[in-house]
Amino acid sequence: MLKLMLITNDVDLASHAFDSGVARIFVDLEINGKYERQGHLDTLISKHSFEDISAIREAVPHCELIVRINPFYPKTNDEIEEVIKRGADYIMLPMFTSAEEISNVCTMIGGRVKFIPLIETSLALENLELYISEPGVSEIYLGLNDLHLDMGMKFMFEPLKDGLVDRVALLAKQHKKNFGFGGIARLGEGMLPADVILGEHERLNSNAVILSRTFHRRSESLDDITSFMCLHEEIDKIVNHFKALSKRTEIQRQEDAMILRKKIEKIVRGL
Repeated sequence: MLKLMLITNDVDLASHAFDSGVARIFVDLEINGKYERQGHLDTLISKHSFEDISAIREAVPHCELIVRINPFYPKTNDEIEEVIKRGADYIMLPMFTSAEEISNVCTMIGGRVKFIPLIETSLALENLELYISEPGVSEIYLGLNDLHLDMGMKFMFEPLKDGLVDRVALLAKQHKKNFGFGGIARLGEGMLPADVILGEHERLNSNAVILSRTFHRRSESLDDITSFMCLHEEIDKIVNHFKALSKRTEIQRQEDAMILRKKIEKIVRGL
């Protein structure tokens, strides 16, 4: 089952999204170093707070609440304690490079909530085998925005082209960990269409994906989103398309993966 995630600190939107089929609400505390890495790009840099965690938890008590903290630094333990106190179900650590950072965070969390290392650096990808077996690691997520930049690539979905994501999927399966990657726009939209990306999620047994800022046109409130789309309908389209993809034969999966790689190559050539 593919779990859809929405990054928001708006309680009304979070509640509506959950009722519409979004399994996970994502509060994003990460700010340290983000402007330096992504300030020149058309990407989302959230301004969420600890208080937003409590508000979302109260408004949507049955959702899976993920909180992305800052990259590992001297106050990481303080952040973890505050996030747990306010009701998070999952803590996500971005921009790490070493297995030691993962081990330290596992110790700090101490099994009280689930933990998702967010792979956004080439070193985190290279060192995956050193930490994926950690008992405190619940699942793995690939953040393609920062990862493709760190690897000197031109296009966010370029890591899908050369088997990098396949390797993560294989290791996740071997260690019985869930994994997910990237973000998707609405069906039929995006430089690399969401329909095609979903095919890779199904082929690789991905369990989670973020509804990207393209999906909701940067809208940050319920009024904004409902002014131009029915969220429930758009999510139903994704769910139904994913179910249809699951009925493909293995030959069809491989053919679709080849189509995706060719589309990525064409996009990269044009950049």
